[in-house]
Amino acid sequence: MSFQDKLTKLVAKHKDIQNKLSGAQQLEQNEFIELSKEFSELGPIVEVAIEYLKLEKDLIEANELISEEEIDEEMKLLAEAEVIDLKKNIVNLEDKIKVLLLPKDKADEKNAILEIRAGTGGDEAALFGSNLLRMYQRYAEERGWKFEVLAISDTGIGGIKEATASISGKAVFARMKFESGVHRVQRVPETESSGRIHTSAATVAVLPEAEDIDIKINEKDLRVDIFRASGPGGQSVNTTDSAVRIVHLPTGITVQQQDEKSQHKNKEKAMKILRSRLYDHERQIADSERASARKSQVGSGDRSERIRTYNYPQSRVTDHRINLTLYKIVEIVEQGELDFLIEPLIADDQARKLSES
Repeated sequence: MSFQDKLTKLVAKHKDIQNKLSGAQQLEQNEFIELSKEFSELGPIVEVAIEYLKLEKDLIEANELISEEEIDEEMKLLAEAEVIDLKKNIVNLEDKIKVLLLPKDKADEKNAILEIRAGTGGDEAALFGSNLLRMYQRYAEERGWKFEVLAISDTGIGGIKEATASISGKAVFARMKFESGVHRVQRVPETESSGRIHTSAATVAVLPEAEDIDIKINEKDLRVDIFRASGPGGQSVNTTDSAVRIVHLPTGITVQQQDEKSQHKNKEKAMKILRSRLYDHERQIADSERASARKSQVGSGDRSERIRTYNYPQSRVTDHRINLTLYKIVEIVEQGELDFLIEPLIADDQARKLSES
């Protein structure tokens, strides 16, 4: 099947789904939801495909005009110039369509669970973890996403040992998945009197937020412990037995939540985090056959991989996966303008996928 035939078929399929959705025929609720989703997903591709097919038709007509024996010289020159423009536009659209046709990660449209943990570097690593949490919060605000801190364990001096947040909005995971890995910072700590640069690190994990339909959790597979919250760290550390620890026995995955005064709310938040960790665990297992390939992928989510260095003395941010260096540390870390990094990462990921397809 030629490229044009494939696009014609996609346009026809989109039209057929539109007719089903708007027609008198009664659809089952699940079928309606599935068709609506497919219609929405095909929309951007079909829009570009229609433009592409029109340009192909215009190119054929322009070439036919040039080949006519009775055409005058001025008209021929105009037609030849049009052919050059049409060919250029067709190539550009073809590249755009190929990107749109790339297989989608079904988790891309999901919300995300963000986990940040201070690594090597003591108090400085905890302060850096706090910087990262604020950076992601500002990025979420910039994109109109909802950012909710689910759990936080602070050091009492402005740093965080670990934090978990929920980020909700349009295609959150599609962009945030590139943040999983080890983030390294190089700077002079405020407590360093000699002005010596220290290197610290924090680990970031971004999980697609799982819904009930994504992962089934059997109650008998859970051990739920209730205990008294203790601090520092909880937003509402109290003296009642409201803290919750949930252990998923088959995998050993453990989630602890104590920030809320209500035991019920703590359990609800803990289950939300557990569901996402289990969903991510299943995705990792499903992808294990491609483990060697995934190591070279930008969005592999390998949390042991050093992905980025933030060098404060030089105002430099380097993403090691794509060898990108930017002297925009204030814009990126303080203002949350992460698209300076995420857009090139997406482009690189798409280019790699195109070369493999």
